[in-house]
Amino acid sequence: MISLKSSFLLLHKRIGQARYMFDEIPHGGDLLSLNSLLSLHVRRNDPHSAWDLFHKRHHEHSNFDSYTFTPILKACAALSDIKRGQQVHGLVIKTGIDSETITKTAILDMYSKCGYFYDSLLVFEEMKLKDIVTWNAMISSFLRQGLAKEALGYFLEMQREGIEFNGFTLCSVLKACAFLSSSMQGKQIHALVIVIGYNSIVFETALVDFYSDSGLIGEAVKVFWNLNCSKDDAIYNSLISGCVKNRKYKEAFSILSEMKKPNVIALTSVLVACSENSNLLKGKQIHCMAILFGFDSDTQLSNAILDMYAKCGDILNARSVFDRIAHRNVVSWTSIIDAYGTQGLGDEALELFEKMEENCSVSPNDVTFLSVLSACGHSGLVEKGRKCFVLMKEKYGIDPGPEHYACYIDLLGRASLIEEVWSLYDGISKNSSKLTGAVWAALLNACRVSLDVVRGEFAAKRLFELEPEKPGNYVLLSNFYAAIGREDRKEELRILMRQKGLIKEAGSSWITV
Repeated sequence: MISLKSSFLLLHKRIGQARYMFDEIPHGGDLLSLNSLLSLHVRRNDPHSAWDLFHKRHHEHSNFDSYTFTPILKACAALSDIKRGQQVHGLVIKTGIDSETITKTAILDMYSKCGYFYDSLLVFEEMKLKDIVTWNAMISSFLRQGLAKEALGYFLEMQREGIEFNGFTLCSVLKACAFLSSSMQGKQIHALVIVIGYNSIVFETALVDFYSDSGLIGEAVKVFWNLNCSKDDAIYNSLISGCVKNRKYKEAFSILSEMKKPNVIALTSVLVACSENSNLLKGKQIHCMAILFGFDSDTQLSNAILDMYAKCGDILNARSVFDRIAHRNVVSWTSIIDAYGTQGLGDEALELFEKMEENCSVSPNDVTFLSVLSACGHSGLVEKGRKCFVLMKEKYGIDPGPEHYACYIDLLGRASLIEEVWSLYDGISKNSSKLTGAVWAALLNACRVSLDVVRGEFAAKRLFELEPEKPGNYVLLSNFYAAIGREDRKEELRILMRQKGLIKEAGSSWITV
């Protein structure tokens, strides 16, 4: 009877039923049943239940094997729980099966995913037998640490060891090539795959990612259209996202039109394109598609629609979308506050911020406060900006970053409060990480407003030490010289910009051409 139930457990797809049947098996079930259920919990993204079951069986002195430890180590990795992972590692050693490749690989992967890279490397180096899964896990471990060069080195070492690579290996190698901006090596991998006749939708998607990340969007499009197997959502999403990142907006819209049923990720990506391109008409079409396919209740997509309307200057539709979001998160609130602030409607932005504080369980974050300070700056609400700057630190414990200081300095500078500006500078001057180009630019602009020549030239010197090739800085300094009556220096800067081949950064409008 136990054997029959164990076999039936393997065929069950509904985890609730499987767990119920497992609990009905006398004496806690056999090892096959336990391993099957642990794997089922992990596949269903329920690591907590996997751990609870494992912990219970451990206290009942159940026997374990490598197929028990593999899923529970995956559960520890999913939970990012290094303490539990180390406990399982200790138990593996105690049971005497720590020499098995499958178990050691799972231990390696657990340490890597929990952020303990050197422990994963130590496990790898101690292993006598390494299979392709082990090598793949170690290469992935290097990539998580941003050690792309080392990842490629281990790929070459794997080949020298005579281990045959698989699709997962090639996907990891392509990620390393993209990270290193090594388009030549990535193309060599592509050529190798063509020669050996390897065909996989997962690898083709990785190829699209690689070419997109390398700025070779034309090659990514070729891979997409030359694909022999059926295209899934992942490759559509990858290419659309790549087109948007490379500012190939028409191509992004074209690929979207090929999808039989667009998904939330694809629609969100093209909405970013509409926002960046101020294409209100296309944005409205995407909004209609979201409603048509029943995605308008998705908070992430609604936030993207809201942001699109805001970036296109349509504040009424932005507010309408916000009001219909059932489950607003911090992005929803921040987006609508920023929308009003950008339009110069600072009082309305602050009113929304107060509602966020009073009426919802969502707390503002650092980006929210940046939007609030910016709103105050656009509307000249100095006193309210001061209160928000203090509130951020004292009530919410958020340490102001360089962008907050730049925004706050700009607010004070516009109001000609130059002494308060430099008093704020004195408070952060010992922390060099706070003194970014944006902060020095804000200080320079404040000096322009107040005609503070000496400190303005000091700020300009520091700004150009950090960002000597940024066109906007030359424009800012030119405006400073114009304000203090130094037209000669202003003309010198224009000549210098031409000599350096620097082009003034273009502004943007809300008009779709």
